[in-house]
Amino acid sequence: MIMKKSKKCFNLNIDDKETLNTFGSSRGELFMIDLDDVFKNSGSILYNLPVSDLIEEAIRNNEGKLLENGALDVFTGKYTGRIPKDKYIVNEESIHNDIWWENNNSMEKENFIRVLNRVIDYLKKSRKLYVFKGFVGADPRYRYQVTVINEYAYQNAFVHQLFINPKNEEELKKESDFTVICVPNFLADPIYDGTNSEAFIIISFEEKLILIGGTRYSGEIKKSVFTMMNYLMLKRNVLPMHCAANIGSNNDTALFFGLSGTGKTTLSTDPERFLIGDDEHGWSSHGIFNFEGGCYAKCINLSPYNEPEIWNAIRFGTILENVIYDVNNMPVYTSSKITENTRASYPLEYIPRKASNGIGGNPKIIFFLAADAFGVLPPISKLTNEQAVDYFLLGYTSKIPGTEKGICEPQATFSSCFGAPFLPSYPMRYAELLKKKIAENDSVVYLINTGWIGGHYGIGKRIDLKYTREIIKNVLNGELEKAKFKKDTVFDLMIPEKCNNIPDELLDPIKTWEDKNDYFQTANNLLSAFKARLDYIKNGIHQ
Repeated sequence: MIMKKSKKCFNLNIDDKETLNTFGSSRGELFMIDLDDVFKNSGSILYNLPVSDLIEEAIRNNEGKLLENGALDVFTGKYTGRIPKDKYIVNEESIHNDIWWENNNSMEKENFIRVLNRVIDYLKKSRKLYVFKGFVGADPRYRYQVTVINEYAYQNAFVHQLFINPKNEEELKKESDFTVICVPNFLADPIYDGTNSEAFIIISFEEKLILIGGTRYSGEIKKSVFTMMNYLMLKRNVLPMHCAANIGSNNDTALFFGLSGTGKTTLSTDPERFLIGDDEHGWSSHGIFNFEGGCYAKCINLSPYNEPEIWNAIRFGTILENVIYDVNNMPVYTSSKITENTRASYPLEYIPRKASNGIGGNPKIIFFLAADAFGVLPPISKLTNEQAVDYFLLGYTSKIPGTEKGICEPQATFSSCFGAPFLPSYPMRYAELLKKKIAENDSVVYLINTGWIGGHYGIGKRIDLKYTREIIKNVLNGELEKAKFKKDTVFDLMIPEKCNNIPDELLDPIKTWEDKNDYFQTANNLLSAFKARLDYIKNGIHQ
């Protein structure tokens, strides 16, 4: 029996065997049998509840607090970000040779089964479960159906906002392509389960199943699904990308690659262009498409002046994570008391100018963003195709003092393909596909420094966001192509001599440094780090 509560809300009768089977997919007997048996003794199962109902549930369950701007603010406890050491891929025969094991923790199948069976026993005793069925992938040709089972209402609201919601019941197949079970209150036993701690994120490609436990940080759901898509897309000759994308009025698509803190979400959310997505996309022979239906923006130091679209998107329906609020129940975005990694999740429809279908053409312009705290990279430089592959493999940015414990001076950090933690396979496989697509589509790649000029962190200053926006604008409207370019003296990069509305001296970093010798020493040290990293990626690991 299925009792309708609203067009998109169902309360599933736990004796409805056929309905329960739709939680699974065509996978081994292990998972199907266990899921059939899960709900016999559990409480109510709330299926595809509207976000408004989920927020009511979350408040009723004391999961979070509704702030004056309408957003639900939750605190995730011990874990306020991803925990790579606790993320595993099950070492299964069919995928073993595809996995970059130096980058991914391995879990034996027996351990996975042990954890799964204990999670299943835990679910049987659950008072209430929240289930979402929807999609990942805006292009129907590359779309996957996903089921997410949560014990927290706010996390189910999160997946409603982040993934693609079905338009009607007919859009959903009987069986999902893969399933996520997220039980933050279930703690692993490291000795018995073979985990590093009480927390775990386990991906089984054969079972098409993701288990998450011990952590309330919602980003683990999003990023584990992205990891799975990174594997599935590559098998279909589609480049999975950790990037933002937008499209202009002339249907010109642009991509923005960059690690956290480089301005990917901020720069792609452009009032003059339509946002396709802020984080995860695929590039097929037909063009690019968003994996998601929402945004997961960092909101530390968020301001209505610099990021008005994001600021205005934080309202009822938005989930805030770890944001401090004042006595008037207003969020204090400047506070990092809990973490620098404060987050806001909201649907794309909260952005005034968004691409309606989450799809764009083959991109002609690609930006690689790096927040260079050493202050030696140019604010903009044009890359050759070979350089584009190298900087893609580097995935460079830098960390500054205060962002992480123990960092007392600027530190170079690398993440291959701008998303190493989410790469199941080897970086060169993604890089070769990028190189092919750039060549086929005559795409031009620019390296943008959103970091420091005039000296390293502590001496120089961060590039004004208004200048970076002007640089991006000059590239997208074709004005920069009219400029003369010259070669940088250290990195062999082509930098423009002029750019509209940008002081000429800012375009060449050496001109902004008082101590030229210090500049060359700092720049050559960074170049040496680049070369060492590239040597490791190209020659030091199995391809």
